[in-house]
Amino acid sequence: MTNAVIECILSRTAAKYYDPAATLSDDQIRELVRIGTTAPTSFHLQNWRFIAVRTREAKAKLLPIAWNQPAITDAAVTFIVVGQLADSRVVPVRLAPVVEAGIMPEKMVSEWEIPARGLYQDYPQRKRDEAVRTATFGAAAMIYVARSWGLGSTPMIGFDDHAVHREFGLTEDEVPVMLLAVGAERPGNWPQKPRRPVADVLQLV
Repeated sequence: MTNAVIECILSRTAAKYYDPAATLSDDQIRELVRIGTTAPTSFHLQNWRFIAVRTREAKAKLLPIAWNQPAITDAAVTFIVVGQLADSRVVPVRLAPVVEAGIMPEKMVSEWEIPARGLYQDYPQRKRDEAVRTATFGAAAMIYVARSWGLGSTPMIGFDDHAVHREFGLTEDEVPVMLLAVGAERPGNWPQKPRRPVADVLQLV
């Protein structure tokens, strides 16, 4: 069985070649992030942030600390996908719109905040793990949104994380998880590469 969503997923590939003359408007960038941030987050923390590197000056700043990868300058935009360390104290703020929308009763807020505190408060590694998980969920959603718009994308981990942290003003509780280039492709990109057989990666119990 197939549909447009499945076709989008199956046809996605990491783009190598972009049309450097093609651009995305700020409204398109906002919409990409808006849809991408409907991805799952633990306790509705939404502990992510996206820095859209799209001007010539910003690209020039990112390029040398991102291994001079051509996608930085050729793609319309490269997002610095930032995960924020999980912090249970923000749960009431994050859930307030959910309560206001009538989705969750107010008395349930503490029922989420208390276990979130127990899960993260005294566990630095869990806080960081959640930052990486959340940012990755968001980036993955944006990859498929971009594909559905006919755009290419390239997730990249080749960068100096300390320099990105410094040059783009990340806070102490933020982790630059990956770079994500998005833009119009030009000819020469490969199709999706074959994957390992399901039998090699699936255990049915």
